[in-house]
Amino acid sequence: MVTEQSAARVDLEQLIDSCIATRDSRYEDWDTLAFQAKAGDRFRRAQIRYIGSGATGDHSADNRILPSEHFTFSNMRLPAGAIGPEHTHHDVEEVFFVLEGTLEVTVHDVEDGTRTASRVLGYRDLIRVPAGVPRSLRNIGADDALFCVIIGARKPQLPTYPPTSPMHGITRD
Repeated sequence: MVTEQSAARVDLEQLIDSCIATRDSRYEDWDTLAFQAKAGDRFRRAQIRYIGSGATGDHSADNRILPSEHFTFSNMRLPAGAIGPEHTHHDVEEVFFVLEGTLEVTVHDVEDGTRTASRVLGYRDLIRVPAGVPRSLRNIGADDALFCVIIGARKPQLPTYPPTSPMHGITRD
């Protein structure tokens, strides 16, 4: 006989299991941003998705990704010397939290992308970049950088690449 108490326990077990994404079930997706390598190998990087797809495209067929309700969460692996090119998320803020390595994070002037301000972030440092502000990243360390990327929407728009970005005019196909 199933009591209400045992039914609730089963529901809690299912709930907690549906909310976990283990490191072992993740993989480094080097293909999702592969189009950026058209501008050079220094733009090669991997996304490791946990919650939602982020702003890298449609990954709805990947049943390992936890569904997003209010934000997306992934890790990004940026090889030594690699660059996350200047881009803008017009609809959402983006947060970078460094787990390994050293990143130089740059914000670019909205009107004149040649005017910039940069800061170096290391282990457990974080930056929040507001919506509409162009940003770029560069791994200035000797080893790969691994960092969390949190984007403040369930399904953010794809970013745009301003004229000052090496990705300007490069297509995803």
